[in-house]
Amino acid sequence: MFNQIELSVSSYDTAWVAMVPSPTSHRNPCFPACLNWLLDNQLPNGSWGPCRPHPLLIKDTLSSTLACVLALRRWGVGEEHMTKGLRFIESHFCSASDESQLTPIGFDIIFSGMVEYARDLNLNLPLRSTDIDVLFHKRDLQLRRENSKGREAYLAYVSEGLGKHQDWEMVMKYQRKNGSLFNSPSATAATLSHLPNSGCLHYLTALLDKFENAVPTLHPFHVFPRLCMLETVESLGIGQHFREEITSGEEEIFLDLPTCALAFRILRVNGYDVSSEALAGFAEEHFFNSLGGYLKDLDAVVELFRASQMIIHPNEQLLEKHISWTSHFLKQELSNTSKCAYKHKQNIMQKVNDALEFPHYASLERLVYRRNIVNYDVDDIRMLKSSYSSLSIGNKDFLRLAVEDFNACQSIYREELKQLERWVREKRLDKLKFARQKLGYCYFSAAATLCSPELSDARLTWAKNGVLTTVVDDFFDVGGSEDELLNLIQLVEKQDLDVSIDCCSEEVEIIYSALDNTISEIGEKAIAWQGRNIKTHVSEIEAQWSKEKAVPTVDEYMRNGYISFALGPIILPALYFVGPRLSEAVVKSGEYGLLFRHVSTCGRLLNDIHSFKRESMEGKLNAVSLHLIHGTNSVTEDHVNQELKHLIEERRRELHRLVLQKNDSI
Repeated sequence: MFNQIELSVSSYDTAWVAMVPSPTSHRNPCFPACLNWLLDNQLPNGSWGPCRPHPLLIKDTLSSTLACVLALRRWGVGEEHMTKGLRFIESHFCSASDESQLTPIGFDIIFSGMVEYARDLNLNLPLRSTDIDVLFHKRDLQLRRENSKGREAYLAYVSEGLGKHQDWEMVMKYQRKNGSLFNSPSATAATLSHLPNSGCLHYLTALLDKFENAVPTLHPFHVFPRLCMLETVESLGIGQHFREEITSGEEEIFLDLPTCALAFRILRVNGYDVSSEALAGFAEEHFFNSLGGYLKDLDAVVELFRASQMIIHPNEQLLEKHISWTSHFLKQELSNTSKCAYKHKQNIMQKVNDALEFPHYASLERLVYRRNIVNYDVDDIRMLKSSYSSLSIGNKDFLRLAVEDFNACQSIYREELKQLERWVREKRLDKLKFARQKLGYCYFSAAATLCSPELSDARLTWAKNGVLTTVVDDFFDVGGSEDELLNLIQLVEKQDLDVSIDCCSEEVEIIYSALDNTISEIGEKAIAWQGRNIKTHVSEIEAQWSKEKAVPTVDEYMRNGYISFALGPIILPALYFVGPRLSEAVVKSGEYGLLFRHVSTCGRLLNDIHSFKRESMEGKLNAVSLHLIHGTNSVTEDHVNQELKHLIEERRRELHRLVLQKNDSI
């Protein structure tokens, strides 16, 4: 599937290609194989249309059927086929004005244009004159809309519906290097029928050489589905099964907004430092002057929004601007979409909502996988001028594998949680009445982040240290006396001590024993992963955190507060169990320290913004209160929050850059 992309046949586009006259004789079709395909592929009910019948695709079927009837009439063949086709149109024509139906792009213009063409061919359509007048009125309303470059592109795209009323010289401005108009066989065929052009002829000839006797509604169309497959297997949590599949850069990527944006995001996420200039051609003004902008293509905009979040360099103002206008546009479309329209666009609307609500830096992988599994549509209907489908998009096998993989991982997580519950009891941590019982929370944060089944040791280490930091934090805040706190710090710093003698209380003994035993356990386990005992380093992490408890100035707070936030004892030991060998030189390097500083600073400041009011009532200082204390009288809480959010964003982007960089990285 990764190597061969298959797209469903479009009877609508095949009919328009069948109508192209031969350049040597206008009495004969240029592509007779298409005409024969129409004769061989009429459905039992008299229609032509989607291979998979769907109750919401009647408009699509009407449009395809009328196009096929016109092609047969054009060359004077298939009298019986035409009769059956017209009978289907007559019995289903009421759906042409049904707003609950999925509507092909340009339906009002194209269907009306085909009705006019039927008159030119002396084909008597079984439609009432009042119904035809309604069709023409809808078309005229569309044609009277305000002129814009986007509207011009749209009218060029639906050229087959305008026929003799079209400005064909204007249409040729949109011809692509491959000779097509918008990669659309129907628009290209209609153009060639009215305006001889070697590029259009070459495109259609190459198309039939490839597909033989019937064409898809879009070609070429192989890069985007391949990128979609890569995105799908990653977003469903089964990417680890497809590590060998790769993509290569092609010109087609840069012609299409969703393709270019998806390629840019996938490349950056995988550590390729591609320039943001790749997205320079999709500025707000350019988009709204394009076909996609005129059609308000949500798929394209949501892909650009997600891609633009991949900022890794300080001055990527282009991506900043993209984030600004795309987020505004998407929020506007969400609020303006009616319930009926939302139902038809449920998949894309859910995608828009998720993109706005869960930015990439705030997504827990396991929750993302579950959400994508729940929302994955195996019957994903995509619509251009006719509907189309591809096994690469909305594939039930992907979903089945994702569900099996998810459930297999869930069973592993449940066993690990039971193991942790036993550990809490064995270490007597449940006896500490002052401590918050946060085991579920601590394990959830590990399992939602370190999802792969083989990372069990990393998850357990993360969760245990999360529980221990919570216990120690509560002990310093509410549970311990001053003597007990000093005693615990001294114990952490000591070597070769007797717990039964040196601990001044049962609480201190429980906490210290749990710390010491867990550090020893982590050190021994890490030997299998690292080939060395890392107990000393873990002890240093714990000791450094235990001592950081009070800072008087903003500068000192910013220098030391990231340590007291306690991500160090949780994250850093777990890194020894995620795969790579981490030498002493690596864990002591500036790059390693900077990664930790950035992630902890983001956490520290986010925590301080959210906990400011509660901590102020408790008489505690944090980044917000310290800025207010040391700032001028005019500084407000809102002003400080904005300043800290800006700092968080800076740190987050630098963290992102460090995570993704490959060159010059230790």
